Amino acid sequence: MSFFAELKRRNVFKVAIAYIVMAWLLMQVADVIVNNIAVPGWVFQVILLLLGIGFLLALFFAWAFELTPQGLMREHKVDRSQSIAHETSRKLDFVIIGVLVLALGYFAYDKFVLDASRDAALVEATTQAVSAQAAAEEASVESDKSIAVLSFVNMSDDASNEFFSDGLAEELINLLAKIPGLRVTSRSSAFSYKGKDFKIADVGRELNVSNVLEGSVRKAGNQVRITAQLIKVDGDVHLWSETFDRSLDNIFAIQDEIAAAVVAHLKVTLLGDVPMVRETDPEAYALYLQGRYLNHRNTAGALEQAFTLLQQALVIDPGYAAAWVELGAVYPYQANLGLRPIDESYTLSREAINKALAIDPEFAPALGSLGLMAMFYDNDLAAAAQHFERALLLEPANSDIIANSANLTAALGRLDESIALAKFVVARDPVNPFAHNRLGVFYAFAGRWDEAIASYSTALTLSPDRSGTQYHIGMALLFKGEPNAALEAMQLEDSVWGMIGLPLAYHALGRVGESDAALAELIEQYEQGAAYNIAYVLAYRGEADRAFEWLDKAVQFKDAGLAQILGAPFFANIHDDPRWLPFLERIGRSPEQLAAIEFKVSLPE
Repeated sequence: MSFFAELKRRNVFKVAIAYIVMAWLLMQVADVIVNNIAVPGWVFQVILLLLGIGFLLALFFAWAFELTPQGLMREHKVDRSQSIAHETSRKLDFVIIGVLVLALGYFAYDKFVLDASRDAALVEATTQAVSAQAAAEEASVESDKSIAVLSFVNMSDDASNEFFSDGLAEELINLLAKIPGLRVTSRSSAFSYKGKDFKIADVGRELNVSNVLEGSVRKAGNQVRITAQLIKVDGDVHLWSETFDRSLDNIFAIQDEIAAAVVAHLKVTLLGDVPMVRETDPEAYALYLQGRYLNHRNTAGALEQAFTLLQQALVIDPGYAAAWVELGAVYPYQANLGLRPIDESYTLSREAINKALAIDPEFAPALGSLGLMAMFYDNDLAAAAQHFERALLLEPANSDIIANSANLTAALGRLDESIALAKFVVARDPVNPFAHNRLGVFYAFAGRWDEAIASYSTALTLSPDRSGTQYHIGMALLFKGEPNAALEAMQLEDSVWGMIGLPLAYHALGRVGESDAALAELIEQYEQGAAYNIAYVLAYRGEADRAFEWLDKAVQFKDAGLAQILGAPFFANIHDDPRWLPFLERIGRSPEQLAAIEFKVSLPE
């Protein structure tokens, strides 16, 4: 008998065919499993190798062994007259036919059912991948035009000259922020690294910028040495550095040179010339920087010193618009601390700001200040909208004006816009707790409690002692239906906000006596300063008559909280009261009045 015939007699060919068909089916199943669960790609290669080894073993066993009624026996020990190889052959025919039917069925299902959906999914996945890549490339290009200006290090022998090094860096931030093609991190976030050990890579990651400008200032008498260096975050590459040894008379030229160098090395496309500093008398400039430095500290003593220094600067240069605006900011700060009557402070503030605009009608910070005053003091949202729109035309990337515009859109009931604007500010001021808290307020007004809590928690992480944050977390928990957790948060608030929150939480828990006592203490201590808050506590407790009495007091006391009345959730209990809409109309907040106010904010690209 020939070798070929012997292979056929021992069913080696049929075993091979059956094995190949079954192996193909197993490979299809394995391919589906590997592609749909999180297993490494090499697993499929191992399965293929094992099937190959199995094929050789199957051929060996088909040649060397035979299946008999007594079981598997070596082929040479089987009597040919007793062999049942022909029966085994017929059984293998059935096995091959059955497996082929399964294989054909799977092939048809794969071709005509799965193929269309798989191709569609592949097209969608490819489209998403291309879009993601394009977005990543676009974001990369955009982020290359981003910068954080860190506070400059004071290298002077006199530590009190810190106001000058800080002021110089802040002036550079303000100057660069006027360039539409450049994204500049706000002062509060950039200055958060002051006095800390940090790596440039950490700054870039935390502030989401590709470039960092840092430097130092050594001031001695009328002479100043300024060293500035521009660093690319990726690879910590120094793009540019220079040292300027000049007199204070040349301080403005130095700032202009630094700004021009940043623009040139970052290859920012300009529609016009690089913005330039408005020059003034060097002594007036130093007094202005020191006054602004003290204003940021916002304490009674610091504000009094700031007031004196800014007045001295204006004696030297009465045409210094920035100094007038800074002086205008001192008065409301003093009113907030109870150092001046509210009406007097806003009257003096308005006078100072109007003097700034008389000097420079296109000074955006002055217009922004008028917008704030119109919104919170004059209760004139239409005027606020005009001031903010004009300010944003002049400085479209000014984060402070955009943040206040978000407050205005919230007052107008346009919460989606407020959230978008607040997110824009957070992106440019990512470690500013106030920015995150503001975003949390808008989420809360929109009833998005979990997102509100997340934003408040970020603010609390950035500033654990920040007043009001625990209260806001408690408020969100209250409306989520978690009064016990809300009470715990309110009890952690060590400020007037805690006193406002306690009667709310106690009421939600049904602890009437404790709610009454907490409210009585709040009224006794803060009748004038918290009239609006007392009104919403009463509204939440269902005491409509008293709530409207205190809303009248809030109007009388010019309580700035009234600007947020439309979104405040605590007033929900009195929305159906017949006095509600007339009150809103009285303060310019009825739906018809708000709808008539045109206000459009276009965020910079």
